[in-house]
Amino acid sequence: MSIAPIGPVSPLQGVQGLDGVTGSTGVTGTAGGTTAGGGFAASLAGAVDNLQQLQSTSNQLSVQAVTGNLDDIHNATIAATRAQVTLELAATVRNKGVDAFNEIMRMQG
Repeated sequence: MSIAPIGPVSPLQGVQGLDGVTGSTGVTGTAGGTTAGGGFAASLAGAVDNLQQLQSTSNQLSVQAVTGNLDDIHNATIAATRAQVTLELAATVRNKGVDAFNEIMRMQG
């Protein structure tokens, strides 16, 4: 009996809702340049839209499961778990943002 070798690790895929963010912030300098908030705001809005879509899909599948119109209950379970994990991620990002803001406010100028 031989043991098969472990295959190579695939590269990390981008986070849904944050595709296109590659480190380009749009900052062109300090005098008359563009602001960096536009790219971050668009990424954040995309992530929130993705979260809303996941929750909507989860709700639809849950209703189908309760009414008996869903053939595979695993789809509803996976959708609910995906929405829950994404919501926890969004809450964690929010909390870290608030912590960073509070830390900046405590700095002495």
